Amino acid sequence: MASVSIREAKEGDCGSILRLIRELAEYEKLSDQVKISEEALIADGFGENPFYHCLVAEILPTPMESQGQGIGTKIIRKVAEVALDKGCTQFRLTVLDWNKNAIGLYKSLGAQDLTEAEGWHSFRFEGEAMRELAGK
Repeated sequence: MASVSIREAKEGDCGSILRLIRELAEYEKLSDQVKISEEALIADGFGENPFYHCLVAEILPTPMESQGQGIGTKIIRKVAEVALDKGCTQFRLTVLDWNKNAIGLYKSLGAQDLTEAEGWHSFRFEGEAMRELAGK
């Protein structure tokens, strides 16, 4: 049985967080989209005005060996707890359409699929499109 410990991230975790971001991108076949650096993670998460709030889930054994043991549920419950403690009224998760396990988990926990319910689609501006919009 796997064990999980969920805690606030520390600046020293940024190297490991970046490694996990890259591993997730590889799993999702999106490695080419990882543009962030460890320095940017530090600045965005631990600078004067942090842009995000990061939790670290330490899982033993490894996450792939722990599937189906309720760890994802524990992590999402912790995110909900932290969000409520910080005064948030919602949090959002993004998942690729082929990841049926994640979609099923989120729905089973009460998440609303905004694509189905409200027709929302997610868009991103980056690179040349951003520069063109900004006139740079």
